[in-house]
Amino acid sequence: MGLKHPHLEALLRDLLLDEARRLWRAEGVKEPNISQLSVTTGLNRKALTAKVRALDDPLPGTEMSAAAKTFTMWLQMLTDNPARRRLPITADEPVQTFEKLAWQISRGNVHHRAILDELVRLNMVTESDGFAELKADGFVPSADLQTMLAFLGDNARDHLLAAVSNTLGGRPPMLERAVYATGVTLQDSEQIHNLVRQRWDALHHELTHEMTRAVEAAGGATSGRIRVGIYTYYEDAEKTSGAQGSQS
Repeated sequence: MGLKHPHLEALLRDLLLDEARRLWRAEGVKEPNISQLSVTTGLNRKALTAKVRALDDPLPGTEMSAAAKTFTMWLQMLTDNPARRRLPITADEPVQTFEKLAWQISRGNVHHRAILDELVRLNMVTESDGFAELKADGFVPSADLQTMLAFLGDNARDHLLAAVSNTLGGRPPMLERAVYATGVTLQDSEQIHNLVRQRWDALHHELTHEMTRAVEAAGGATSGRIRVGIYTYYEDAEKTSGAQGSQS
């Protein structure tokens, strides 16, 4: 995708700067100065000054997206009533509409039309004859590279944070498990993949329900956060070396 060494070098500088800030704030320093950051990172003051003053172009925030929240709640509704996959956008009658769903999620801060347009743009919802219909079973906006990169960053970050926390042992261990096998066919791998998808769908709805309850109960009075994820990866590893067998 055209990534070059200067891009990686800039990324490493950003990571060092973020970690330096985190360390100083942990020591009680509200905002470390250039000298403190320079000592901690090993970067010269000129480079740090330019970096601190630069305005970054951040990736979309996956946790705060009104479209993502609306889509997730819509999926949750399907567990109670599969017919709600297709909703009228607006209606005068007292029925469930996309407008009501979007208002509930955004508290009226984002117009339902903007949320619907975004979901249609992401190719996750279709619109016709005054109705909106889900066409995806998970919020995976594959039609938008920037949003997909944002999800990649957020998911990989928390996966690594859990792994590092478990490795350093500074807090009670978090759930981090994997099952691995070699010497299997791609056909069997795909069947196992589908099994995981089916089991995840059920767990996903249960987790969404419990997280929604917890958020509503807290009422915004806490800063705690949690991410629960799952992944599957398989390939034809014929050209790679490794012992046959499985482990967990």
